[in-house]
Formats: sequence, C-alpha cells, structure tokens
Amino acid sequence: MAAKIIQFPGTARTTRPGSACASEGTPLDLSIECEAWGQPLIFPENEAAHPDYANAVIKDIADYRKIQPVDYRTGRRMMMHIDVCRRLAAEKKGELPIVAFVFGPLGTLSMLRGQQDMYMDLYDAPDEVKRATWSVAETLADWDNVQVIEGDILKTDIPALVSQHFAGLTPIACANLPYNITSPALAALIEAGCFASITVMIQREAALRLCARPGTADYGAFSVYCQYHTTPELLFEVPPDCFLPAPKVTSAVVRMVPRPAPAEADDPDHFFRVVKASFALRRKTLANSLAAGLGMPREEIAQAIQRCSLPAGIRGERLSIPQFAQLSRALRGLL
Repeated sequence: MAAKIIQFPGTARTTRPGSACASEGTPLDLSIECEAWGQPLIFPENEAAHPDYANAVIKDIADYRKIQPVDYRTGRRMMMHIDVCRRLAAEKKGELPIVAFVFGPLGTLSMLRGQQDMYMDLYDAPDEVKRATWSVAETLADWDNVQVIEGDILKTDIPALVSQHFAGLTPIACANLPYNITSPALAALIEAGCFASITVMIQREAALRLCARPGTADYGAFSVYCQYHTTPELLFEVPPDCFLPAPKVTSAVVRMVPRPAPAEADDPDHFFRVVKASFALRRKTLANSLAAGLGMPREEIAQAIQRCSLPAGIRGERLSIPQFAQLSRALRGLL
C-alpha cells in the first residue's frame, strides 16, 4: 500500500477537502476516491470495495494523460466523507491531528489502471506514470501547511519519521485504514510508541473486536493486544448510506489512547505467547488450547490454571489482562 503522510504543523488551516480534511483540521483520505476520476467501483458483500478493473479508466499508457487534478465539490462521495470527518473532529473535542496515513498517488493510480499493468507501465513509461502521480498530488498544492511523503505504512520507520518531521509537536495519528490491513497497520502505529492518540475508521466488526470485553464473542488475541497497549473507545458508527454507492459493510471510528503496559505483565514476549496460544483453539478449553499452542503437557497447564484460582474448564476468551498476566507468570517457570 502506498501511503501519504499528511502534516499539519501548528495551524488548523483548512486544506482542500478533496485530498485531506475538513475545516477543523482533521485529515480525510483519498484511498478509494478513484471514483472522482470516473472509475466504477464494485461493492462485494463480504469484501472491501474495489475498482472494477475490467472497466479501468486507464486502459493504456496514453490514458495517463487523462488524469488531472479533481475538485472535491463535484463528488458526492467526498462530501459525505467530509461530513464524517467533521463528526470525527467534534468527537475529538478540539484535538488537532498531526499525522494521517492515507492512500497516495501511486495507490490511486493503481486503482485506475490495475496493479499489475501499472507495475509494467513503471518500466515501460515511467515519465507518464510520474506525470499522472503529480496530477493526483496536485490537490494539495495550494496549501503550504501540508506535507506529502510517499511511503508504505507497513515498511516505514514511523518513530524516525515522526522524530524528523514533528520534533517538539504532539503527534496524533488519524486514518481511514484499508480494511485488509487493519491489524498490521494498527500494530505498526501502536508499536511506534510516539502518538498521543490513534483514531481510525475501520470495519465495524474489527472495531467491536478492538473494544470487546472478556467473555464476549468478539474478544480475542487482538483485543488483548490493543487493550494491553491502549484504551480503545468506539466513538461512532458510519452506516453504508454515508457512502455513494453504499457498501455492504458498516464502518466505525475508534480512538485508542496509549497507556502504560500493565505492571503485572512483567515479560511481554511470554505474556503474548500465552495469549496467542489461549485463543489458538477457541472451541477448546484453555488447558487444551495452551497445551497445543505451547507444546506443554496438559497436566502441568491444568495445575497452573488451578494455582491461578481459575475454573478447570475455562476458555481463553474469559480471561482479563490481569488474569492472563497471572497465568503467564505461572507458566513461565514450566517452559
């Protein structure tokens, strides 16, 4: 995934909403707005929306010259996004996002051409692709308080980038994440350890998992991971009719505020090894799941569970973070 990193250093000046944000200074992404260039989209029932590559806007190298800067005011979809953005700004109670990771010009072009064809075009006609890339990026040209940096969110050294560009500021990450990389992108933002808060729009089911409590169907290993590092809060849902055309899924905006690691989890690597193993076999008891995941005798695990005053037949999804930490310590001496 190509990414833009949008910087708002100091001022809350309005950027052109076609590329970034509403008047409150909250970033909005351009990730699926290939529709603004006339690209038909497909909205599958159980997948993220994607372009209709059989009807691509860029059919050959000559078509790259068709790509010109767009005006957000001509697109109903973008105006709907801006309305969501204003609601997000209101929920953030005046906080000013400093950083946003969103789809960049190459990502947008790949949605107008198709990834494989664009990859070959970069070899055959790099100047044409580059010119079109600048046409996409031109939507930010009028705003001197915006900086665009090309990169891949999953490969970027985020702490180094923040240190270089935001020294002395309070970085806040805000993004409309592609649904197919929600978990690794969130992990990258969390593990960067340099954001005062992380606010994302993701698929509702993923948002429910992040905020799930022990004993619920949505509670899992990634719930524990996120709640170990942050305090997540589901701010509001974004129904399908907020988009045009309406997708088959509902989105939700979640804010995650970093918190100190739980003191009782004194060995994070071992803690998360136990957590991962506890959810490896969700239909099995905790003892059976840990035995399979850790490669330990079930009898020894059962004794450790008993020492933690947990029921013998308990399942992993019922344990809180403090209980996982207690169990992790009990098992550490047995491995």
